[in-house]
Parts: sequence; C-alpha cells; structure tokens
Amino acid sequence: MNEDKNKYIRGDNSLKKDFVRAGNLLQKFNQADYEANEFKREILNELFGSAGEGISVEHNFHCDLGYNIHVGKNFYAGFNCTILDMGEVKIGDNCLIAPNVGIYTAGHNINPINRHKTGFAKPITIGNNVWIGGHCAIIGGVTIGDNSIIAAGSLVTKDVPANTIVGGNPAKKLRNINTEQ
Repeated sequence: MNEDKNKYIRGDNSLKKDFVRAGNLLQKFNQADYEANEFKREILNELFGSAGEGISVEHNFHCDLGYNIHVGKNFYAGFNCTILDMGEVKIGDNCLIAPNVGIYTAGHNINPINRHKTGFAKPITIGNNVWIGGHCAIIGGVTIGDNSIIAAGSLVTKDVPANTIVGGNPAKKLRNINTEQ
C-alpha cells in the first residue's frame, strides 16, 4: 500500500467538507426516533461506502467520513460504536459488534513536531461471521479472519486467523473454533 496515500493533513479543506457531510448525517441518525428503522437505514446507506441488506446500528454511532466503511449483509453494531475510517474498513456478512467498540484506522506521528498537523491511516478488514465483544478496540492494519470471536475488553493489534478466539490486552489466541457440527 502506498504510504503517501495513507497520510492526511488535519484541517485540509476537502477533508473538512467530508467531516461536515458525515457529521450532519450522524446527527440525523443519532437523533432519529428509536423505532425509525427505515429512516436510519437510509441514512446509513448514504453515509457508508457500501452496505448489505439487513444492517442495524444502534444509537450513538460515530465515524470520521463514513464513505470508507463497507459492511456486508446482516451487520449489527451495538450502542456507542465508533469507526474512525480515515482508512478503509471492510466488514463481512453476519458480523456482530457489541456496545462500546472502537475500530480505529487513524494513527498519529511519533515525532511530536508534526503530530498535530498530520496523521496516517491503515485499513482494517473484518471477515464474515465475526463477533466482537463489548469494549474492544481494533487498531489499524489488522485483519480479522472469518468466524472469529474477539473477547470483551480486548485490544486487537495483530491479525487474527480465521476460526480463532482471541482476548486480552494485547489480544492473544485463546483457542480455535471448531466449525464442524
């Protein structure tokens, strides 16, 4: 991936316009009546880069741009979900995200001189049939494989293989998932 493509400048006019667009849509979404499901889905379809059928996101959802978020069918995100999508976030089909989860593509410079001016983003890919427990954080550059479970309270800093349960800070493999019935 091109390093320059992943960099951004805070306060850039084009980026500011995109933040305002997303912020206005998020305000409508988060203030919508709880049972206004069709209205909320319409807003998410306008906000997200792409969305499958049967998606559901609870109130107090936040993101940077929205258009870098791509979710599959039957996607569910619980209350207080934050997706910082300065980079692309791809989430597969049948994924469940518990409350208070953060998915963060954005990062900051190590050198303090320009830390307030620029940032970078690394994409996040989450496979199909993934369950992310409450109060988890997923850091940029991570891929989570199909059928995996991220235990509540985990900090995911490295790739998670398919059919795996991980947990902890940082998240480590707890065991495999047997997908045969």
